[in-house]
Amino acid sequence: MTRFEQVLRAGCELAESPVWSVERQALFFVDITGRRLHRFDPAAGRPESWPVDEDIGCMAPAADGGFVAAMRSGVWRLDDAGRKTRRLAANPEDPATSRFNDGKVDPRGRFLAGTLDEPKAGGTAGLYRLAGDGLVRLVGGLLTSNGLAWSPDGRTLYHADTPRFVVRAYDYDLSTGALANGRIFLERDRAAADRARPDGAAVDVEGCYWTALYDGGRVARYDPDGRLMAEFAAPARKVTMPAFGGADLKTLYLTSARDGATGEGGDLYAMEATVAGVAARPFDPAA
Repeated sequence: MTRFEQVLRAGCELAESPVWSVERQALFFVDITGRRLHRFDPAAGRPESWPVDEDIGCMAPAADGGFVAAMRSGVWRLDDAGRKTRRLAANPEDPATSRFNDGKVDPRGRFLAGTLDEPKAGGTAGLYRLAGDGLVRLVGGLLTSNGLAWSPDGRTLYHADTPRFVVRAYDYDLSTGALANGRIFLERDRAAADRARPDGAAVDVEGCYWTALYDGGRVARYDPDGRLMAEFAAPARKVTMPAFGGADLKTLYLTSARDGATGEGGDLYAMEATVAGVAARPFDPAA
């Protein structure tokens, strides 16, 4: 495939947070507002899904089984069927106007997740790192925290604020999880007719950043200096996040949201890439 094609008719409202588990050889993703956790095994061709009891922004498989998930009320441990087993941290913002959104596990097994300011008015959202039995705020003043990804050596963190059309890069301290030297990595044109803006992201082994362009119907690949290299079309306009998977990590999966006007989207797409992605690390409860 040289462009994205549908591989699963998922029927989601807002599919997000795809992550390929090397250990389980399957792709997991969530339907945020449809409140479901999905599993897709391309070899068996048998998708599975389980209901969850509130909006689920993101999740990641855990090294000891089950998942860690950032939901409207906070960060939780879930079992293999998506049932809550323990709350690790409460949402530090007002759950009436804020929910968790994009999140990922860093190269040392720590879980980072950001929130979404639903009114898109106050810039009250933030990016947090789970630490012990609480959350450490890393970035504030956001509208929608998104686009988390690390460079192959783990020393650069990429992070988007989608409604502001910008992706920033930070120096990332692997020993502490601290950020420094924030700078603009890329900025999309707000005046573009399609208003394509950076949503979820992934990084390949060459250090290039792949971002889903929400409302743009495509995924863009940027080199480590923030220069646009290529764009790849998708069958849906509201694409949300890419993730490398498959045995060789060269299958690029892509989630999407349903378009209320056209009814398209909400499904899972895939494309064969010419370069492999960086393997996702499972959540380490001891990290």
